[in-house]
Amino acid sequence: MRYINLINKRLLIALFALSGLSIFFACDNLDAREDESRTPEVADITYDTEVITYMQPEYTITIPGELEPNEQVSLFAKIEGFVKTIHVDIGDQVKKGQLLAVLEAPELNQRYVSDKSAEQKVYSDYQYAQQNYERLLEASKTEGAVAALELERAKSAMNSALSAYEASKAQTGHSEQMQNYLRITAPFDGVITEKNVSEGALVGRNSGQPIFKLAQEDMLRLKIALPEKHAASVRDSMKVSFTVNSQPGKNYEALLSRSSRLINRTDRSMTLEFDVTNKEQHLNGGEYAQVKLNLQRRTPSFWVTENSILRTQSGDYVLTINDNHVRRTPIKEGIRLEDKIEVFGDFNKEDQVIIRPTERIQEGKI
Repeated sequence: MRYINLINKRLLIALFALSGLSIFFACDNLDAREDESRTPEVADITYDTEVITYMQPEYTITIPGELEPNEQVSLFAKIEGFVKTIHVDIGDQVKKGQLLAVLEAPELNQRYVSDKSAEQKVYSDYQYAQQNYERLLEASKTEGAVAALELERAKSAMNSALSAYEASKAQTGHSEQMQNYLRITAPFDGVITEKNVSEGALVGRNSGQPIFKLAQEDMLRLKIALPEKHAASVRDSMKVSFTVNSQPGKNYEALLSRSSRLINRTDRSMTLEFDVTNKEQHLNGGEYAQVKLNLQRRTPSFWVTENSILRTQSGDYVLTINDNHVRRTPIKEGIRLEDKIEVFGDFNKEDQVIIRPTERIQEGKI
């Protein structure tokens, strides 16, 4: 009996224990369900931002340039002949129209004499035809003295003789002009930079080598190739300063004279030229120069700091946030000024730009 009571007590204790455990797990599950049903609190997302800059600043760049003679030319012989005399050498200063060299071509002299003789003969024929027509015209004033047909024939003969004379005169002029080509003269004031022949040399159109090269010294042109991204900053009458290696420490100035106004397809640049007065001849054609330009955009543009640009494999972007809305804008970079970079894209003056953006920042409402 005692043994049975002991077993019953143990069963009751086990039942109470199991009931406690059931109640514990039920409460625990209920707490878990309550935790799951609660809405989690979302932390506010904030970014460091700055207002996009909209400005039209002046900026300075330095690019290489080259000084060239304002005018330079290679002088060839138009006709074939031998060099008879040479009157100048390399480095000689010459004036416009000055005789540089004389050629000789005896066959041209003979042709001129022949054409001149033919012209005189044809002129005599014209004078005879003219006199004959004038006599008949005077005689025709007497009725029946000269037939009308004879008068017309005389007039036609006179006109034919006149045409022949004009043609012969033109041929003589051509021969005379060809003789003038035997004299090589300077087309403008300048300096002889090359002399490639000596007296007695055979020259002509097919020689492939100029007799002289002539360049202007008192006026030079400074030529530069301005990169494409600066082309919109060129202004009329723009002034530049430049230095050359032959005159260290000395600055020169020049005004914009002409512009190609087109972008070169080869190097994506615009050619600018500046006229440089060189009366004292301190500068030399062919020198390289370091040119400093002060530029300014024609209209204001948008600017951001370097750390505001998101660079990805798909391109460069600027992230803006307005009214808690993030927008990713693709950009094209322009010029750089210290810590600012010019950007072109769909921006407004009031845009707030996210500083130090990352690819994890998604577009849309936050």
